[in-house]
Amino acid sequence: MLPCLFKTLFGIECLGCGFQRSVFLLFKGEFSAAFKMYPALYSTLLFFVFLFFYFLNKSQTRKKMAWNMAILNLVFMLGGYYYKHFYLYFL
Repeated sequence: MLPCLFKTLFGIECLGCGFQRSVFLLFKGEFSAAFKMYPALYSTLLFFVFLFFYFLNKSQTRKKMAWNMAILNLVFMLGGYYYKHFYLYFL
């Protein structure tokens, strides 16, 4: 596993911390554990699929869809960050 440079330098997790571990859990078939490790996993993978199709055909429609998926993914990343660090902490 690659260490997180942001966490190493500043001591707090970044928005992407846990992605590598959740992908490995996903490959092992542990879908629920992968979601708990990194709640934005599925939206990030869907964003990568949209980005791949955008690079195959750089039409204006696909560009707009890729930007919409990027914004949606950012919302999921921020929500997952809040869920992991604040919501679970106060339970």
